[in-house]
Amino acid sequence: MRIHLTKKIVATAQPKEKPYELRDTHVKGLLLRVQPSGHKSWIVTWKHGKRRTLGEASHLTLDQARAHASQTIAEYIQQGLPSIAKRKASSITLDTFLSDHYAPWAKSELKGADQYIERLRRVFPKALSKPLAEIDTAWIERRWAARLKETTRRDTPITKATAWRDLAGLKAVLSKAVKWGMLERNPFQQVRVKATKPRSVVRYLTAAEEKRLRDALSERDRMLAAARASANEWRKARRRPAFPEIPEHGYASHLTPVVLLAMNTGMRRNELLSLCWSDINFDARMLTVRRENAKSGKQRHIPLNAEALSAVKQWQSQRGNSGRIFDVNGVKSAWGRLLEAAKVENFRFHDLRHHFASRLVMAGVDLNTVRELLGHADLTMTLRYAHLAPAHLAAAVEKLAA
Repeated sequence: MRIHLTKKIVATAQPKEKPYELRDTHVKGLLLRVQPSGHKSWIVTWKHGKRRTLGEASHLTLDQARAHASQTIAEYIQQGLPSIAKRKASSITLDTFLSDHYAPWAKSELKGADQYIERLRRVFPKALSKPLAEIDTAWIERRWAARLKETTRRDTPITKATAWRDLAGLKAVLSKAVKWGMLERNPFQQVRVKATKPRSVVRYLTAAEEKRLRDALSERDRMLAAARASANEWRKARRRPAFPEIPEHGYASHLTPVVLLAMNTGMRRNELLSLCWSDINFDARMLTVRRENAKSGKQRHIPLNAEALSAVKQWQSQRGNSGRIFDVNGVKSAWGRLLEAAKVENFRFHDLRHHFASRLVMAGVDLNTVRELLGHADLTMTLRYAHLAPAHLAAAVEKLAA
């Protein structure tokens, strides 16, 4: 009910079976709420569905309630959010928020949550003891500048891409704090996105580089097989148990089948190393990247061409078919030595994924098919290979001449 409230009306308003409200026509947004118990309170509303209690009518007079309501409405008009609606600054620290709130959620929703949180703790140690509300824009800018002066474990400078990736991780954490009502706003909203120089050229192997890499893999397997045979002769002479023999044309270690599979499937390193034998369908010549192992969080299927299928079968004949296909945690050291032997420079293991995609595009495969094989959510990432389809682009331009 809308009514011009007076002191007498406030004092004599009688309770009813259900709560009711009297809206003041003198100050828009001020309400007197009367409960069935007879309790009366002042309410201010500044937007549909947005309201707060000002106090009890027995403690606030009509004039005081009108003054508070007028101030609230003015703040809403000027600032978009009245002070009465602002959350109090949280005293919870980043350390406590990570441990008690963010980590339990992340472990059920994010792949590699433990490593992600551990990295945040390592990169931002001085922020752990800070209340969330004290991590402001000024602190972020100072941390950005300081991060660029730091070095990696290999004593190489921290790049802008790495520095911003770390800050982006903290930004995501604070966004959750805002969503869960533990922080009023995310200070990163006022931070200008730091420009990072993208890799200008998609790196893939030239025909000569690919040949040298394959030759280096073959030579590595040959040398390791010869060393194994020599070691077994020595052990046999001394009546000691021999090591497993490496079959002719077999693989001396996991490195060769890992590289061959990467070159022919475009899988990411972690996706490869997480593969289990149950993910391979030999009859259908297909492997499955399970959603829990995929960066995108979505399952996908990749056909196995002749070389990939042969590599998997050969490795199965040597290692059996239970558990993980490659029972290792990484290939960093072996990969580095392989590149040195092949005299291939400026080439990461992840670039084998680019090599796979580049070869497909240059062979005339459409970008959407390449996108599906790589597991990209949309074409944005896949478009980096578009320039490798010159025949397709030339044919498009020739249509103008017609």
